[in-house]
Amino acid sequence: MDAQTMAAMIDQTFLKPTEGDAAGRAWIAAQLDAGFATLCVMPSLVPIAAAMLEGTCTKVCTVVAFPLGYALTASKADEARRLVEVGAHEVDMVLNIGAVLQGDYDGVQEDVAAVAEAVADASDAALLKVILETGYLTPAQIEAASVAAVAGGAAFVKTSTGFGPRGASIDDVRLMRAAVGPGIGVKAAGGIRDLVTALAMIDAGATRIGTSAGREIMAALAAGA
Repeated sequence: MDAQTMAAMIDQTFLKPTEGDAAGRAWIAAQLDAGFATLCVMPSLVPIAAAMLEGTCTKVCTVVAFPLGYALTASKADEARRLVEVGAHEVDMVLNIGAVLQGDYDGVQEDVAAVAEAVADASDAALLKVILETGYLTPAQIEAASVAAVAGGAAFVKTSTGFGPRGASIDDVRLMRAAVGPGIGVKAAGGIRDLVTALAMIDAGATRIGTSAGREIMAALAAGA
């Protein structure tokens, strides 16, 4: 895989609750020349990222109801709409994990649909990714949650927040890809820190990699590792 193709599959991520705007600005500045698909930043950094990334090929991604997913649906939708209005191109929302665990897939779909509608109303160019937090789920729940998320309007399903019981696995990605088919994105995120793991996730069906180690992955690719 060439460097440009790999970079365009990476959501380079900065979701550190201990860092403020100054650190965020410095981090964004250090990513401007990499050609990543997005910079995924905490909501407070979205206006800053939008201004700094203007004119580049890299879009702004952020998170909603992160990392627990149990906010009111209306709160999730309002947060997503506001974030798109201030510059987010992609929104990664955490679905209601408890609803999945109790088998309420109609509720999961309705939750996702409300956020998808808010994102679309704010910008017809923005898209929604839905985080399943697969570490809490059985294979059957991963499959059913993926289907419900897509039915609700998700453009991508995503494995993990990175704050749950574990990150992405190859099996998660394979299950999600099989469940959603070829036309929906699958984002592998959580614990992906090296080129070998990133390529294995892509081989399993991921079309986007969420990682805070994008620079290291690109360096390993350039070195032929």
